[in-house]
Amino acid sequence: MTDPRVEKLAEILVDYSANIKPGDRVAIEATTAAVPLVRAVYARVLERGGHPALLLDLTDQDEILFAKASDEQLDDIPPFRKLVYDQFESRIRIASATNPRALSHVDPARQRRRQKALAPILEAQMRRGAEGAFKWVSTLFPTEGYAIEAEMSLREFEDFVYRACHADQNDPVAYWKKVKDAQAKIIERIEGHHQVILRGPNVDLTLSIKGRKFVNGCGTHNMPDGEIYTGPVEDSINGWVHFSFPAIYNGVMVEGVELTFTNGKVAQAKAAKNQAFLLEMLEADPGARYVGEFAIGTNMEVDRFSHNILFDEKIGGSFHMALGAGYPETGSKNKSIIHWDMICGMKEDSEIVVDGEVIYRNGEFKL
Repeated sequence: MTDPRVEKLAEILVDYSANIKPGDRVAIEATTAAVPLVRAVYARVLERGGHPALLLDLTDQDEILFAKASDEQLDDIPPFRKLVYDQFESRIRIASATNPRALSHVDPARQRRRQKALAPILEAQMRRGAEGAFKWVSTLFPTEGYAIEAEMSLREFEDFVYRACHADQNDPVAYWKKVKDAQAKIIERIEGHHQVILRGPNVDLTLSIKGRKFVNGCGTHNMPDGEIYTGPVEDSINGWVHFSFPAIYNGVMVEGVELTFTNGKVAQAKAAKNQAFLLEMLEADPGARYVGEFAIGTNMEVDRFSHNILFDEKIGGSFHMALGAGYPETGSKNKSIIHWDMICGMKEDSEIVVDGEVIYRNGEFKL
């Protein structure tokens, strides 16, 4: 018997997040581990008059690719996925890895090579998404692998996931609409200002948001959601940050990341674990050393670190920054083949000051 929360999550994704209309072509990306949710989303898209297309991967497909592929094969752009991102009206991605650390021991240079090949797909997603021509949303189906990473039982992790998405409620869409309204008021107070200062035990940074737009992370692109984010002025960041949570990218966990910025660029970088991977990614291209996103997490249901960025970047009482590609709709001009979110807690002795006014202290907005 299918968990009724799976049907609720499909309802959120199709009716609210992607807002599927008759005639929309919708790609459903997942691994075969997510069949219950894929089936529910597929049926819901049909009910809404859309045209669903499945892009299903094997659970160990990337592992096989890096083990067997030549350089020429790593450079290949997946043609069907490229067509979807260039032409379809929507994409619903369901993260569903059974072994989230499967790529931990892959040569970072090979991962960077593959990332470069996939760059046109990421660029199309961000560009067409900003234009309103491509309704993309990413979510997660709870697997045993994710549960182990989060140090929970599968049942406990399922509860965590569906609670964070509010798929355990009778009317989750109404909840996310309330989040949208509440966060809009926060954005109204911040947007249009210039200087942002972040201070705390793990951060001493200044950055500019002059002329930049904030996006209301209320469930349209991510599910779960709960953040407000923008693209800081590219050359404006100065100072230092120690990311208090591990930074995970392509299945590689980098712990104790410390970055020092000078005029927007990462001038110094170190990590307590997997520093070589960090440094390799910073050399991916010129934009990799600049920040494409600055965000504040607001989802209080995400109350613990799960080793999964979809949830962890939404942790209430944290901020995060993404090295690499920025979202064009924020005004960000930074381009890169990477987009790597890194998270820092702000619940103790911390504050965010906007043009001289303390708007956030110890994990809470003061508006």
